[in-house]
Amino acid sequence: MQKIHIGFLGAGGIAQAHAYSIEALKYYYNNVPEIIPESVASAQPESREKFAGKFGFRKAESVEEFAANENIQAVFILGPNKVHFEHFQLALQMPNVKYIYLEKPVCSSLEEENDMKKLLTVTDSSMKIQVGFQYLQTSSVREALNFWKSGKLGKPIHFDLKYFHGDYLQTAYREKRVTRLTPAPDGGAMADLGSHGISLLMAFLSEDLLITSAIQGGNFADVPAGSDLFSSLSLFDPESGAVGNLSASRISSGSGDLVYLEIYAENGAIRYSSQNPDFFEYYIEGSNQWIKQMVGSNYKPITSFPSGHVPPGWLRSMVHAHYCFFTGNDGHSFVPDLQHGLAVQRIVRETAAHLSQFRRKYRYE
Repeated sequence: MQKIHIGFLGAGGIAQAHAYSIEALKYYYNNVPEIIPESVASAQPESREKFAGKFGFRKAESVEEFAANENIQAVFILGPNKVHFEHFQLALQMPNVKYIYLEKPVCSSLEEENDMKKLLTVTDSSMKIQVGFQYLQTSSVREALNFWKSGKLGKPIHFDLKYFHGDYLQTAYREKRVTRLTPAPDGGAMADLGSHGISLLMAFLSEDLLITSAIQGGNFADVPAGSDLFSSLSLFDPESGAVGNLSASRISSGSGDLVYLEIYAENGAIRYSSQNPDFFEYYIEGSNQWIKQMVGSNYKPITSFPSGHVPPGWLRSMVHAHYCFFTGNDGHSFVPDLQHGLAVQRIVRETAAHLSQFRRKYRYE
């Protein structure tokens, strides 16, 4: 059995989710390599040592020690947004690394974006790079995307996507997440939540999406004006001519973790809501009825554990994302590579400029 020694750059909450998902792989899939938790690195010695002890990593190291660790073959970049590009460069320079899992956003500035594009042209083609848009692997989204790609609904006309939370209405919650309140494009609702929505829209439509305008709402004394708490984009897809809206919110009371997508096309429509994650729905023009396509946790023929009928969950999609990362054996899935991550980042970056223009004209500046 193949063995892959992995290293985490980051020891926070998202790192814990990745540790869980990697450990769970062997329960869901038969044809996965043996994963060896080799090292975890972070800025704080106490946090990385605690993480290593709790989740079975052999070493807790500084970033410098991590970079010199020749046992590491796969690097997971899980630290704060502002160091993603720096850590990506570091991982590329490590001699035995063949896999890089890069959490979104892939970088934080236009300069880093351009440098990352240059790195992409000189990176060994055998290097597996995957970006952390795990929502693409949610079972119902995965099946909805394949149904959409069949062409049965025809050419898209207009669309709407929402990704809403409400937690940042609470002062105590904001105080614990100050690093996520940095101005866009490094932080804010569109970078944090909306990037998943942009990724979904690009998977269904194209990576050439354009912003025509943007607005933002929500104003708290402890939040910089440049860090959007709610923002909405008007988008245009030049490939199909479709137009629509994408909204990202951290301050929508009572929304829980809501992802809602609907696309209206020439021959029908398709929609999905995380409030009903077991299914997606579609409508064929002239049928006079919406069809509910039940999916559950169906990842057949790759795996049927525990059952296709059990309710899916956020962590289940992350487990499948790791399966795609380590094996590449699912031709049924849209797997986000670095080019996809950079396409999403372009929209996130351009959002910041549009929001700045909106604030100057109407609100804050």
